[in-house]
Amino acid sequence: MPRPFRLVSLLAAGALGLGACGGEEKQTATNAGAPQRSEGAQPRPPAATQTGARGCQDAEAPPPKGGATLPEPTLQLERDTVYTAVMKTSCGPIEIRLANRESPETAASFVSLVRKGFYDGLTFHRIGKDATGGDFVIQGGDPLGSGQGDPGYSVVEAPPEGVVYDRGTVAMAKTEIEEPGTSGSQFFIVTADNAELPPDYALLGEVVEGQPTVADIASVEVDQTTEKPKQPVVISDVEIEESERE
Repeated sequence: MPRPFRLVSLLAAGALGLGACGGEEKQTATNAGAPQRSEGAQPRPPAATQTGARGCQDAEAPPPKGGATLPEPTLQLERDTVYTAVMKTSCGPIEIRLANRESPETAASFVSLVRKGFYDGLTFHRIGKDATGGDFVIQGGDPLGSGQGDPGYSVVEAPPEGVVYDRGTVAMAKTEIEEPGTSGSQFFIVTADNAELPPDYALLGEVVEGQPTVADIASVEVDQTTEKPKQPVVISDVEIEESERE
């Protein structure tokens, strides 16, 4: 069985010394370059170049899909159903168990986009490293492939109290000026043991299968300025599987 989402008290989270996700002067070494949608061309901290893509296949960079103007979804998910997103990438498959109990609106928006084929043919456009060059996050789901795209709407849902963004956690990216829990289509998968991020990012779920694939993506060589993979990492297909909750 997949492990439950890791929650701790806010007091314990505060003991980690998490920094604010606002201006650069407020960022700690551990959350520098926090996951966000770009509002425009913004400088990023230098990222350590990683060599080798291990299990990744060569893939053509897909053209941008252009700006999306989708309406906010009205889909409601069943609390007693387990929703698993099966994502096929050029580096292998990833299965994400969605947090439809903890984050029903965020999960429903993601499922709605998947069922529209929104994520098919997109990429992981960012492989983020922390200030020491260690693993941090991999980020995807942008129809423009630049970090600036969205589906044409946003959902706001506060993350569960005491959420910790540890390895395998999947959450939604947002801009610095958006309120906590805001999400569009861009998501990130945490590749650090604990990203030590503030509880500002809407929880989507957790990786239950495919951690080797996540590690392979994290090992792709990147541009040191933009953190964009030099070898495209393409999401070819995403499907939602449903099962009864035990």
